[in-house]
Amino acid sequence: MSPRGVIFDLDGTLVDSRLDFAAIRAATGCPDGVGLIEYAEGLAQDDAARVHRIIHEHEMAGARAATWIPGADTWLAALRSQGLPTGILTRNARVPTALTLSRLGIDVDVVLTREDCLPKPDPDGLLRIARQWGLPCEALVYVGDFRYDIEAARRAGMQAWFYDTGRHSHFGDDADRVFRSFLELVQ
Repeated sequence: MSPRGVIFDLDGTLVDSRLDFAAIRAATGCPDGVGLIEYAEGLAQDDAARVHRIIHEHEMAGARAATWIPGADTWLAALRSQGLPTGILTRNARVPTALTLSRLGIDVDVVLTREDCLPKPDPDGLLRIARQWGLPCEALVYVGDFRYDIEAARRAGMQAWFYDTGRHSHFGDDADRVFRSFLELVQ
């Protein structure tokens, strides 16, 4: 089935923001296997504020360094030329997301950040976008590069497409489609 709308993750999917999650984890004290946002939510207020500041600093640096993933801009433009709605659902904060979009000229119909909805893998953001577009979830695709993306798509009842960068290839086992280059999708 051809999708009637496409929603993207941002970092590692549309753009390479060079975020070093190992460095962020080390700076915040976040253990492996726990999401940074979830880790911060479990801390006392002052500690959580410190962790959020560290995450924000890294996200801002990533936004300033971000470049398009090769071919992602071409496929996004092709989707838009076909009249398909496009969106972004990211675990990033609003300010660094806006900076990334502005710097790279990324044009989509809707953008939701962690301040707008529950963070992935919760399907809240995907469900909100589907309602906004007035489209059934099963007619939409969510494209991402991490297990949270696949889990959120599954929970929302959307097709899960996995951009395989080679770092977490095993996450693709649960996806509806796996691709290594956006140029595969353009053709």
